[in-house]
Amino acid sequence: MNHDLNVLALMWGASLPVKIVMLILIGFSIASWFIIFRKKAMLDAANRTANEFEERFWSGADLAALFKEVNASGERVTGIEAIFESGFREFARQRQRRGVDSRTLLESAQRAMRVSQSREVERLEQNLEFLANVGSISPYVGLFGTVWGIMIAFQGLANVKEATIAMVAPGITEALIATAMGLFAAIPAVWAYNRYANRVERVSLRYETFLEEFSSILQRQTHADD
Repeated sequence: MNHDLNVLALMWGASLPVKIVMLILIGFSIASWFIIFRKKAMLDAANRTANEFEERFWSGADLAALFKEVNASGERVTGIEAIFESGFREFARQRQRRGVDSRTLLESAQRAMRVSQSREVERLEQNLEFLANVGSISPYVGLFGTVWGIMIAFQGLANVKEATIAMVAPGITEALIATAMGLFAAIPAVWAYNRYANRVERVSLRYETFLEEFSSILQRQTHADD
């Protein structure tokens, strides 16, 4: 407990530039953890809704009925449901037009689904760049605080005839705390970025697979209508 109080006292007694560095790193850390928890909830929800929708989709339900069910809530659909909704909406809209061949019909639905897929993946990727930046920048920000703190500590010895380790120890300690805080902010951000970037890639591949499978169903339906 005393060690914790000494660390806090050193942080409070640090020079102004080192304090600013520490505050920046604390802000980076808080923002990173907020994004980490929010991104986990978002990706868990994306996988959960994809599982639920694919179970309904492959149960043999009528596509028109499933489309009405998706739009019944009146809320904005997301994830794999948004891809299905945009594709079927465009497919139904083009079918109502006269003189539209089956190829144009299918390509229009695919374009609509790809636009929706891009939007959903972009939504999942949001703020991942911030985690990557925190992971790469924070150690250098902490190092800047360390270098500055050591410079201040040694400058204090300029007018001292006999220097001892006890005289420079507090300044060096506060400087090293800045390095530790930089690593404390960077390590979780790097870990979260790698983990969530991989999860987003898997979800994106899942969306792509569904898009191709749904396109095949629509293609069979257009041939059956001819």
